[in-house]
Amino acid sequence: MPVHSILNDLEQSILIVDDDAAFLDGARRALLAHGMGNVTLVQDSSQVLQTLATGTYNVVLLDWVMPHPSGADLLPEIVRHYPDIPVIIMSGVRDLENVVSCIKQGAYDYITKPLDTTRLVSIVQNAAKSSELDARNRKLTGYLLGEPLSNPENFSDIITCNERMMSVFKVIETLARSSQPVLITGETGVGKELIAHAIHKSSGLNGRMVTVNAAGLDDTMLADTLFGHKKGAFTGATESRGGLIEQAKGGTLLLDEIGDLSNASQIKLLRLLQQNEYYRLGSDVLHKSDARILAASNANFPALLAAGTFRSDLYYRIKAHALHIPPLRDRPEDIIPLVQHYVAQTAQSLRRKPPELSPGLRQALASYRFPGNVRELINMVHDAVTHNRKRMLAMDDFPGVTLDAAPSRNAVRKISSNQFALHAIFPNFPSLDEVQTMLIEGAFRLSGGNRTNTAKMVGLSRQTLLRKLEAMGVKHADGEEP
Repeated sequence: MPVHSILNDLEQSILIVDDDAAFLDGARRALLAHGMGNVTLVQDSSQVLQTLATGTYNVVLLDWVMPHPSGADLLPEIVRHYPDIPVIIMSGVRDLENVVSCIKQGAYDYITKPLDTTRLVSIVQNAAKSSELDARNRKLTGYLLGEPLSNPENFSDIITCNERMMSVFKVIETLARSSQPVLITGETGVGKELIAHAIHKSSGLNGRMVTVNAAGLDDTMLADTLFGHKKGAFTGATESRGGLIEQAKGGTLLLDEIGDLSNASQIKLLRLLQQNEYYRLGSDVLHKSDARILAASNANFPALLAAGTFRSDLYYRIKAHALHIPPLRDRPEDIIPLVQHYVAQTAQSLRRKPPELSPGLRQALASYRFPGNVRELINMVHDAVTHNRKRMLAMDDFPGVTLDAAPSRNAVRKISSNQFALHAIFPNFPSLDEVQTMLIEGAFRLSGGNRTNTAKMVGLSRQTLLRKLEAMGVKHADGEEP
């Protein structure tokens, strides 16, 4: 019998080697009946190594007793050249000594003939999962040890130089083409939807990404939005309408604020995740979905599970893969690049030249904790640039940010164990003039705008200070003459 393949869309690829054509056909049928249709059959054992060299396989089922070369001859060769592929030995005799010998030589498992279908399917499924997990772990380990991103353009919308965020990107590349759900967690405003878009871009899916915000939607509204309805399903339903799940066909569906779902909505979503099936409101016609499901939330899921307000079966189904996005306060090196980006973006929308950031403002922003994360930063910048008419943004343009929160001279914040956060205050290593400007601005603010006290604090004469303040565009303070 020549080598031939029975292919479908399933991920796992299985190679079965046996000199008995009837046995090969029976094994193929058994696996096919359990959803494993991507099977290659080899009757001539001399073709095994060539077949492995020209294809990609997740599992090998190898008969032990065959004309030359036998399974005993092939096992060490397969293990040596393809150590990542699990090999399951098949034999008509269960000899304990032989079983132990096979396992020691690197076989994944041993199964006796005639094959028990249930045991066969179970062993193959476990071996395939083990193979896939090992492959993902190897890829992930390589990434985390410093390999560059395969497709950095998929992350171009996310501005970061933070190592934890880079690790998130690398994890995304390992899981992006999986069909399993992904749960994205993090505080409000950290950019969970941008992460979802990066997953979608990395997935290779041809369909679009569609977002459903579950916050504030009751069970009926969410079901109608997500699944659609049949004509006459409720008052005002004058015609049938598909839901957003249909718009996500062949693409990605993002369920935002999933922690807010009611129990009834959770049950409907669980069916969608388990069976890829759903009903429109008012309809008994079953619809299929092929959309990849992503979920995002700022919820404390352990607390929700403990309180019984979120179903544990849904939680563990939705977090087949899990990503946590760190808050902006934990990645301070991103603050100034983010501010500069959104300053330029806002100025462009207003058809203005982007203003510079004063050194004092850089220092204050770099130390501000941003409880609202990137969303708060964007709003701050937009408001400041919109109202600013000068060439430089200063502390006055960011009333919610103060130098009081800035690190002291003896408590300079570090980004890593050997790198001071100068770049969080200055774009490049600062000149003396830049440092002096930062000190003057800080002293001027701390003194409440009193020029005499400011001059004393920074060690300048009052006249020299006045010239520098004028160059900085600082106005006269109320209650004090220049």
